[in-house]
Amino acid sequence: MRVLVTGGAGFIGSHLCERLLAEGADTAIIDDLNASYSPDLKRANLECIRQAGPVRFYACDISDSEQLSRIVATELPNVVIHLAARVGVRDSLVQPLLYERVNVGGTLNLLEACRQHRVGRFVFASSSSVYGAGGRIPFREDCCDPRPASVYAATKLAAETLCYAYSYLYGIQVVVLRLFSVYGPRQRPDLVLRKFTEMISRGEPIPLYGDGSSARDYSFVADIVEGIMASLGYQTDYDVFNLGSSEATQLGCLIRMLEHKLQKPAKICRLPAQAGDVPITCADITKARRCLNYDPRVPLGEGIDRFLEWHARLEQDEAS
Repeated sequence: MRVLVTGGAGFIGSHLCERLLAEGADTAIIDDLNASYSPDLKRANLECIRQAGPVRFYACDISDSEQLSRIVATELPNVVIHLAARVGVRDSLVQPLLYERVNVGGTLNLLEACRQHRVGRFVFASSSSVYGAGGRIPFREDCCDPRPASVYAATKLAAETLCYAYSYLYGIQVVVLRLFSVYGPRQRPDLVLRKFTEMISRGEPIPLYGDGSSARDYSFVADIVEGIMASLGYQTDYDVFNLGSSEATQLGCLIRMLEHKLQKPAKICRLPAQAGDVPITCADITKARRCLNYDPRVPLGEGIDRFLEWHARLEQDEAS
């Protein structure tokens, strides 16, 4: 199988590419190594991938339709796995046009390149944020009234719609995966588990927006990779799946777990709830279990332990 992964140097992408190489897939990566967080971290991820096997890397912004088309024409993959995106609810409120250009325009560029060069399968990493504050808990894929509460969420929902249009018009087999709060080794520095771990360890006050009752469906990265891999063999014209743990954990509870595992109390800086945040996310994974045999195996406590072990090694390497 020839696979092209956009965003392959990122957190989820690097784990996925390692798994693809382990399975013998001919793998290529597109990533622009942008400065949304340190490009050095993405380069380190690339080195980890290269230790797993040979991989071709293209430095490309998916907003560049001409370069993107040339890469797809060169690679002629059997499947494109599209992870690349501008991420983060709060940043999307500050830079809405950038998010629209990359998340919507970039996805359209990639779909068009797939149409032009007859790529038959397309896997799109969407987000639980598309559900917004509407719908019943847990979220089901057949929710008919998504209410995205941020620009980021709106761009992901718009990109899903483009995926459907290209599947309907041009026969591209599309699987959309709505990912729920992924965490684990190599997590981005801005994501809550890594951010809070580092701030608590340094004795810095952590920002707590709202009263701590907001809850998220935290999903370990290895489980998410299993779900993505399962989607590669799923035969469909177009379908949508939730990939999560199906358990929601309150932010206050997460902080207490970190305090216990780090053996250090957290200093709390209480702040008003932020625009764009939603009170809860929780995935109904019945459909993914049935169709993809998706079966998340890593509970939150064990996943945090694995993350902390990785983070301790990272700090040791940096100190040496």
